Amino acid sequence: MPHAVDFRLDDFEAATEQVGDAFWQHIEIHETDFTALAQHHTEDGRHSYYVLHDGSATWGIPGKPQIVALHIQRETDAQVFRFQHTTVPLPAMAQSWLIARGCSQEGIRLPPGTGTASADDTTRALEERLMGDGDHFAFLASYTHDTSDTPETTVLLHAVDEQEPMPFRVLLQRVDTTAWTHTLREGAFRTFEDATTWWEAHWDGEAPALPTLPASTRSLGSRPAVPAPAAPPPGRAR
Repeated sequence: MPHAVDFRLDDFEAATEQVGDAFWQHIEIHETDFTALAQHHTEDGRHSYYVLHDGSATWGIPGKPQIVALHIQRETDAQVFRFQHTTVPLPAMAQSWLIARGCSQEGIRLPPGTGTASADDTTRALEERLMGDGDHFAFLASYTHDTSDTPETTVLLHAVDEQEPMPFRVLLQRVDTTAWTHTLREGAFRTFEDATTWWEAHWDGEAPALPTLPASTRSLGSRPAVPAPAAPPPGRAR
């Protein structure tokens, strides 16, 4: 089961006033809303990595990402800390972001019984790729629709490599609240317009199946820290 968060900061102070203010604004003020889905701590105590679910997001802006990746860095001699964080729509994307910052891939896996289980091999394989290949695609947009009996999350990514033949990817996660499992699927598009046209049609209930990727283009990662290029966001759920 998910458990409450221990940031392991007893006897530590923020390295600067700005760090302290930022930690309060982004982390501490939401502490009671956070549930730790996974966490990993280095043996020397200098680094802690967390995948957190932010329960307050459900009551905030519709569609807002609900997963927080948090990296705490401690200077044990000086008893001070710094931190980095980002908010993303899927746990695998949070894991990818943390792994790119030095976290053990095995250490940050979600324990059995945490959240919904992967429903099939396709989902498990795609989540492994998202976790372990975190520098090929930038995170552009997402929408988490959690107010129905079949919650869904859609994610739009864009290739960092300008030579990528299918540069826009859409991820679609669907949750089965009866079986307490989820599926994750991926589609590839040549243009932003193609991707957002599918996105709009999906939320209107008229989208075809996600287009299958050619085997030669199936390398996929996510880099949520990369700023999205200027472009109109896809529409939200109706």
